[in-house]
Amino acid sequence: MKIKQISVFLENKKGRLYEALKALADAGVNIRALSIADTSDFGILRMIVNNPEGAKKALEDAGFTTKISSVIAVAVKDRPGGLAEVLKILYDGDINVEYVYAFVEKSGEEALVVLRTNNLDKTIDLLKSAGIKLLDSSAVENL
Repeated sequence: MKIKQISVFLENKKGRLYEALKALADAGVNIRALSIADTSDFGILRMIVNNPEGAKKALEDAGFTTKISSVIAVAVKDRPGGLAEVLKILYDGDINVEYVYAFVEKSGEEALVVLRTNNLDKTIDLLKSAGIKLLDSSAVENL
């Protein structure tokens, strides 16, 4: 149930985000979800894409520093408290959430949440045991 996420380290200056996304577009890579965390000097662009290895190659060929890591994607009810219910399971299971980003599915019935925790295997086990829907790579990449 782990999915690949690509992280790109960007200098915090005009045009760097455009250049990264242009490299992906030129390589035919489709972005399914993204998040940017920044400081005054640099940012980290995190993405779920339809072709992580192709994205990594295209970005590195364009001069970017990249990393592929594992995250999980869960479907939560798209209503107030939907995400809090999932986080409560992790809290009770002594799991630390390192970061999260989300997007709403086209149907609008579920929000899809990308999570990185301090223990992905335990996170998967806890969420499965609680009946939380986890998505695999093909489900997320083909949304």
